[in-house]
Amino acid sequence: MEKVLQKLPELPNAAGAKDTDLIFLRGLMESPIIQSLAKVQTRLEEPKLEAVRERNVELVHEIVEDFAAMSQQDGRAAELLNILQEPHFQSLLEVHDSVASRSYEQLPCGSEGFGPPGSGGTQDIMLGEAVRVVGIRKMDGEPLGVTFRVDGGELVIARILRGGAIDRQGLLHVGDVIREVNGHEVAGDPSGLQNSLRDASGSVVLKVLPSYTKPPFSSQIFVKCHFDYDPTTDHLIPCREAGLAFSQGEVLQIVSLDDPSWWQACNVQGGGRVGLVPSQTLEEKRKAYVRSDFDLTPVGGSLCGVRGKKKKRMMYVSTKNAEFDQHEILLYEEVANMPPFQRRTLVLIGAQGVGRRSLKNRLIVADPARYRSTVPCTSRQPRDDEYDRKSYRFVHRSDMEADIKMGAYLESGEYDGNLYGTRIDSVRNVMSSGRTCVLDTNPQALKLLRTAEYMPYVVFIAAPPLAVLQAMHRMGLDAGTTNKQLTDNDLKKTSEESNRIQQTYGHYFDVTIVNEGLDETFKKLLQVLNQLTVDYQWVPVSWVY
Repeated sequence: MEKVLQKLPELPNAAGAKDTDLIFLRGLMESPIIQSLAKVQTRLEEPKLEAVRERNVELVHEIVEDFAAMSQQDGRAAELLNILQEPHFQSLLEVHDSVASRSYEQLPCGSEGFGPPGSGGTQDIMLGEAVRVVGIRKMDGEPLGVTFRVDGGELVIARILRGGAIDRQGLLHVGDVIREVNGHEVAGDPSGLQNSLRDASGSVVLKVLPSYTKPPFSSQIFVKCHFDYDPTTDHLIPCREAGLAFSQGEVLQIVSLDDPSWWQACNVQGGGRVGLVPSQTLEEKRKAYVRSDFDLTPVGGSLCGVRGKKKKRMMYVSTKNAEFDQHEILLYEEVANMPPFQRRTLVLIGAQGVGRRSLKNRLIVADPARYRSTVPCTSRQPRDDEYDRKSYRFVHRSDMEADIKMGAYLESGEYDGNLYGTRIDSVRNVMSSGRTCVLDTNPQALKLLRTAEYMPYVVFIAAPPLAVLQAMHRMGLDAGTTNKQLTDNDLKKTSEESNRIQQTYGHYFDVTIVNEGLDETFKKLLQVLNQLTVDYQWVPVSWVY
């Protein structure tokens, strides 16, 4: 595998392999799972140790008899004779012979403890309840990482948080019934039990009825969060102390999906403990249901649940993409960690007048070998100083309308009686040249672009606060960089539009840069783009598999 990884940079020219295929291959071979499997395979291929011979105890007895006479004449023979007669050496030989002959001693079926019922043997225990006494060591203030539920009047372990004190000690399992804590019987009160365990320190003795269930399989799912979560304000969570807070844009590793309402996860960037987060199903119910139409109070011993059937009704019009996007529910997105690679497209999103086009032009001029843009199409007639395929591709209106209906355009619109648009094949032509295609499209086009074919890196150019925006406009007028006079109302609309775009399409953005000055914003843009060639990147899992 090391030789293959070293040869990967030479494969594109030698075998005609695609860059994306090589990126996927490198990410696959460098993943911890594949590396572990390779080590296991190497270990299995190692030659097995075999015994040279069996019955070595008899051989040593013969050597001792032969050396008995020589030991009186030779000191070295006497020393060897003493070593061979040592009890520890004799025991070592017996173990070696047992392993070499594979004659391991087995317990007979008629051993003590397996007598008839009533004899006090093990069978009486198996016929009754096999109660175990478990001792747990707990540090003062340390969370145990366990929650409970009521089942038939008994307290049952509902979940064990990965990495917690209970999980590390491995003495309790999901489904175990708690009968006593430090000699006191436990009633059907999970909150009281959790409080008593939280306040306890040192040795905690539990009497449990084991469930004998197999431990769950550890998950290797990574998700990007598209909403903020604070467990301290969530009244549905079984245990607020066990909750894990996160912010929009953070990546979580889901370590357990056993509970349909509460996943166990840890933060990839910050590391740390495993905690409870709402599942996709539970959070969708909370987002889709009207809060005033149902009661969220847990009932019947259930520690989490959603009641009620009344849903929010809304009419969606497919032609109005912006209105449809405002009501889209995107909570978690499964992602994969990829090695550094150059994205195929760079998409600059922002409100009108925020500086997207200026940044695009400066980027292409600064590095034309790496970045290039498309030539837009229009149905208007060319002016005297315009040439076809330089600033615009001039197309007949009827042909452009037919291509729009056929889906040949990434985006299109009408201004002053003329059609304007960007063809999809123009984006593909730039990508096929090996450059990154720079686009400053409307945010509605992100749904078409965010696929494995285009692999976009989406940068949101956010408008600064209104006061800063007004000052920037005055500086532009004084410097002569712009001659378009904007009123305070125009600048206010720009700020409001920027906030609306971020709220509606923020889950598509890879990075957000606030434009408080074109020079400084361009430097920040170059920094984040250069990091793509250095850092691993979290991308949608659909781009990889």
